[in-house]
Amino acid sequence: MLEAFSQYFVELADNYPRWNFIFFYEPRQWARIVKGLQYTLMLSFACVILSVIIGVVGAWLQNSPSKWVRRCVQGYIQFFRNTPPFVQLLFFYFALGQFTPSVTGPDGWTEVPIISNVGWAIISLSFFAGAFNVEIFRSGIEAVPESTQEAASALGFSRFQTYVEVVLPLAFRVSLPALNNNLVNLVKTTTQAIGIAVPELLYQCVSIWNDYPSALYPTMLLLFVSFIVLVGILVMGMSRWERATRIPGYGG
Repeated sequence: MLEAFSQYFVELADNYPRWNFIFFYEPRQWARIVKGLQYTLMLSFACVILSVIIGVVGAWLQNSPSKWVRRCVQGYIQFFRNTPPFVQLLFFYFALGQFTPSVTGPDGWTEVPIISNVGWAIISLSFFAGAFNVEIFRSGIEAVPESTQEAASALGFSRFQTYVEVVLPLAFRVSLPALNNNLVNLVKTTTQAIGIAVPELLYQCVSIWNDYPSALYPTMLLLFVSFIVLVGILVMGMSRWERATRIPGYGG
């Protein structure tokens, strides 16, 4: 059956040269697509997790008693919200990357930076989305009644305990709709990692249609459908989580 599937796309390419789904019948090209999907999924997962952590921590620091801590957080938010993510990516990789130490490679001769292009992509995109997540969680925190926080303090909770055990669970429920939108945008933004040669899905698709111009339309179609599916899964998962954690009176 697999041979019949491959043969169908071989014949399709012969009859319609502009629709050459070469990755469906040539193992090497299929391996490139699989590798691209793996990197896209890895980038998406790592950036989503790290950006949420940044948002949670940043929102807590925004209420710090120290004005300098609050100013640093605000400066971070303004910097990452007011500059293009692609420019940030290039700045992290080409500018900051020059100051990171290197280690000797496996061959014993070459110098390999301790943070690879994949690492810089994760760091840059996570900090970009994290800046928006800080404001999202801050809004959620402000929706928690002051009386709830005062009650926790009266019971002997520290500021940190109040945030983690009382405020954050309620604020998270309020923040989920906006967080959903931001994480969807983050997953789509991972395609910008092509700018520093991260071999994610867009990079692999561009490589394929550069090698095989007749595969341009099929690879564009595959790329389009792949992100529809990936983003759709994320949206459905977040929507189910939102419905499961909804509390009457919090977040609609």
